[in-house]
Amino acid sequence: MRGQQAWPGGQTRAWDDDGFDDRVPFLARLEKEHRTALLATGRLLSYRARDVLMRQNEPSAHVLLLLHGWTKVTALAANGYEALLALRGPGDIVGEGAALSRGQRSATVTALEPVEAVVIDQSRFTTFLSQNSPVALHLLSLCTDRQRSTDRRRLEWAALSVRERLAVLLLELVRTHGSRTDEGIELTIGLSQQELAGSIGSSLEAVARLLKELRARQIVATRRRRIVVLRPDTLRRIIGEQSA
Repeated sequence: MRGQQAWPGGQTRAWDDDGFDDRVPFLARLEKEHRTALLATGRLLSYRARDVLMRQNEPSAHVLLLLHGWTKVTALAANGYEALLALRGPGDIVGEGAALSRGQRSATVTALEPVEAVVIDQSRFTTFLSQNSPVALHLLSLCTDRQRSTDRRRLEWAALSVRERLAVLLLELVRTHGSRTDEGIELTIGLSQQELAGSIGSSLEAVARLLKELRARQIVATRRRRIVVLRPDTLRRIIGEQSA
């Protein structure tokens, strides 16, 4: 059984019988009084599209609470391979790992569009958590849900071909970031082919080849950092056929 509850900003908070799932942003998990108090401990910042909010391996330890706009979270391996780890948007928290561990940033966070966020210094953030145990428990729950999601995706990916993984990713982006146009369903966030490859654990060459095939079959149309899904039903069949 699944339920939903609205929160300020028009988003909803979803839960299963055993609690929240990983799609529910941090601020949506908090009671209004805790959310208001937490936001009041920081200051508002604005970022332009393509601004870097946090950089991998830097020593900073502040956290950001995203209010408006979407970001991408990427990590660069030693061999130069860049993986897209997640997309974070309104209500999400980023940078909490370094704030709690006092370690270096594990990933880079980049604005995909204009972003507004509340920045909270590490000391203020950890003090607030120590004085507000329900908020600390919700943060722990969020971290656990994200890890479960990562483990689940890793298991699913192992059983799928690269073609299936790309179809699954495109359908997920249609659901979360799709805008219907006369041409089809346009993805409202601009991701490069390298970022798509990093998200599904594949090579740039393989993703470029698959997108070319999907274009030829008129399943998608692509421009620079722009994808329009023309036939989502065919993407669903790709997943079903390959699984069968």
